[in-house]
Amino acid sequence: MELFWHRRDLRIADNVGLAASSERDATGPVAPVFVLDDDVLAHASDVRVRRLLDGLAALRSRYRARGSDLLVARGDPGDVLPALADGLDADRVVWNRDYSGLARERDARVRRALDDAGTRRETHHDAVGHEPDAIRTNAGDPYSVYSYYWKKWRDRERGAPAPTPEESALAAASRLADATTVRSEAGFEVGVGDLPTPAALGFTDPAVDLPPAGTDAARERLDEFLDDDVFSYETDRDYPGREGTSRLSTYLKYGEIGIREVDAAIERAMAAANDRPEADAVESVEEFRAQLAWRDFYIQVLYHNPEVVTEDYKEYEAGIDWRDDPEEIAAWKRGETGYPIVDAGMRQLREEAYMHNRVRMIVASFLTKDLLADWRHGYDHFRERLADHDTANDSGGWQWAASTGTDAQPYFRIFNPMTQGERYDPDAKYIEAYVPELRGVAADVVHGWHELSPTQRANAAPDYPSPIVDHSERREAALAMFKRARGEDPAA
Repeated sequence: MELFWHRRDLRIADNVGLAASSERDATGPVAPVFVLDDDVLAHASDVRVRRLLDGLAALRSRYRARGSDLLVARGDPGDVLPALADGLDADRVVWNRDYSGLARERDARVRRALDDAGTRRETHHDAVGHEPDAIRTNAGDPYSVYSYYWKKWRDRERGAPAPTPEESALAAASRLADATTVRSEAGFEVGVGDLPTPAALGFTDPAVDLPPAGTDAARERLDEFLDDDVFSYETDRDYPGREGTSRLSTYLKYGEIGIREVDAAIERAMAAANDRPEADAVESVEEFRAQLAWRDFYIQVLYHNPEVVTEDYKEYEAGIDWRDDPEEIAAWKRGETGYPIVDAGMRQLREEAYMHNRVRMIVASFLTKDLLADWRHGYDHFRERLADHDTANDSGGWQWAASTGTDAQPYFRIFNPMTQGERYDPDAKYIEAYVPELRGVAADVVHGWHELSPTQRANAAPDYPSPIVDHSERREAALAMFKRARGEDPAA
């Protein structure tokens, strides 16, 4: 028997490590296990723990439909996996590689523990199209500019979806039930009973409606998107009031659908694009494929620079003197800045644990360039609230907006929140959906909110706040702040 250790790959299909383990007939069936690691939980949030448990429930159901089950333990994987392998007479532990600093430190401890126990181990490339070391500059360095990375990424062959294990290759549920007798001196337990509640793990159950979890839901969402919306992705993806994006980010974050399966589905959509009526159908499908490359790009940035989670990637000569006004940051978090598109995004985040990508850029720019607040405040808030929080993507996105990251937005290009709202939500439908105070208010009034007098605002929407800052003034302050950081004279 072998153990397969699930982590950010809560699926049976297109799972490279699970497929490799299940194909070794001589070793017997595969016992799948997930370990609720307290070190990982210490960095989690209420909504992500809730979403994780939803994903585990969906994965367990898929195993049970195949006559198997999913072992779930809580404890240090360095204690759990050697003890579980010993208790089940498993001679190998297999898992798919993860690339964050925390994950790599954990995996190193597990490797040492298995070596000490005399248990074989094996890891696989699964989570990304190309591993973090696979694509480098001609000089051999990791890429820091996406456009150059993309050119190599798209031309490199990526693997086909991994085969789904046969039912006979998975350990029978009755065999896995024996694992409930496995205990450790460290106090962990493992079994196939009910999953813990968020409260049992020290978290609250957030009052948000999350989409269904699991591979079936991921495939349904992907199929719906690729049947139609992908062919207008190029033009629709920036408009939050339209169904123009895939909404796959949470499924990819928890690995409920394989990246090769998604890539293969995109290839089929590309083959169909030439027969579509949309003028930019081919370009739209290619632009959607590029999002997979962005995901790989930020993962390789994190892999080679694990400190980007807390430190600026790009150093400024004199350092950035962030303003960090706590009342302004609190208003931003509440969605009460008086800038409608910003507030709509922050309220969507609170209500759905999700935010449209264009709006993520808008609210990030507003925090760092209008409120002059350190990007880490935004990153931490997103990490707390987003169901699809991904360390690589979010640190990369926030540092891009703050002009401190790889291939970042130049410091002098500052989003105008009124212009962004008018351009990407012209009829204010997205804003109305999340800012009820502005429902029924004409779109031109919504987008011109900053220009109204106090009396006009009171007449139009008395419960909606006035802008907490003047964008034009803060734009000049941001330019001066970055010039000082660069060691330049702000007045020059």
